[in-house]
Amino acid sequence: MKKLIQLDRLDGNRKGVIKRIAEEGKIMTNLYQSFSADQITNPEIFPSLLFYYGMLTIIGTRGNLTILGIPNTNVRKQYYEYILEEYQNHHYINLIDIEILFNDMAFDGQWRPALEFIAKAYKENTSVRSSIEGERNIQGFFTAYLSVNAYYLTMPEVELNHGFCDMFLMPDLQRYAEVAHSYILELKYLPKEKYDTQGTVQWQEAVEQIHGYAAGPKVRQLCQGTQLHCIVMQFCGWELVRMEEV
Repeated sequence: MKKLIQLDRLDGNRKGVIKRIAEEGKIMTNLYQSFSADQITNPEIFPSLLFYYGMLTIIGTRGNLTILGIPNTNVRKQYYEYILEEYQNHHYINLIDIEILFNDMAFDGQWRPALEFIAKAYKENTSVRSSIEGERNIQGFFTAYLSVNAYYLTMPEVELNHGFCDMFLMPDLQRYAEVAHSYILELKYLPKEKYDTQGTVQWQEAVEQIHGYAAGPKVRQLCQGTQLHCIVMQFCGWELVRMEEV
């Protein structure tokens, strides 16, 4: 993947494609059945290259376009690791510190320090601040750093009870049977000029959404007896302004 990304020095936006796939879990594209060696630098070929290297698989079609998705958890982790490395190159964070916080999160249910740590890193990361604001941007950053957490399978945009939650931290009980807590995160964003007028309504809608996700039978099955925490995080610009368990 890194070798392919380096082609961005020539043209294209392959890093943007990788971030989009990591955040959304899929991409719609024209799947090239064949191409010559001199076309490999064409940025339009990039999603097809990821497909032929096993980094994407066909999950559907729409008209003449093919929908490619991440094939499994191991490949998803590779996307997250690449994104994390990019963030670390621009703004280094001691990952041992955050792993200790994840330990408390998994075994003791102390979720606030870990999430505040990531929110603070998001605010301070200049490479992120220079990109487009929005929920996708925040979700991608959180997903990258939450992927360091060995106790959970980090699942963004997973379908729970006929809706798609922003992030579900499913406990990896096969490896860590002693994990006692699981999490659903709902991340909300508003630009500064809209927060005063829309913030309260957005928060109420987020609470209703996350309660709906948690009520589904699939959630209890995936949590397997752990204590489920529903956390809503609301951002105004780059700033975390409200975070509560609801």
